[in-house]
Amino acid sequence: MSGGEISNCVRRALEDYFAQLDGEPPQEVYQMVLDCVEKPMLEVVMRHARGNQTHAAQVLGISRNTLHKKLVQHGLDQ
Repeated sequence: MSGGEISNCVRRALEDYFAQLDGEPPQEVYQMVLDCVEKPMLEVVMRHARGNQTHAAQVLGISRNTLHKKLVQHGLDQ
């Protein structure tokens, strides 16, 4: 799956979200999307890196400290 395909999945999900609001105002969409995308991304990358945070951070293009903070934030720290 390419980055474009991932973008299309997010786009469709957001279109569905807005279509299903039924008059309710949308709230905290930015944080909702980050929460929905970030945790599964971290889970998959950590599995791919076989739990090696240094390798996972390199794959993600973030520092190891940032990765560790995000793992704790999502309850994924082992």
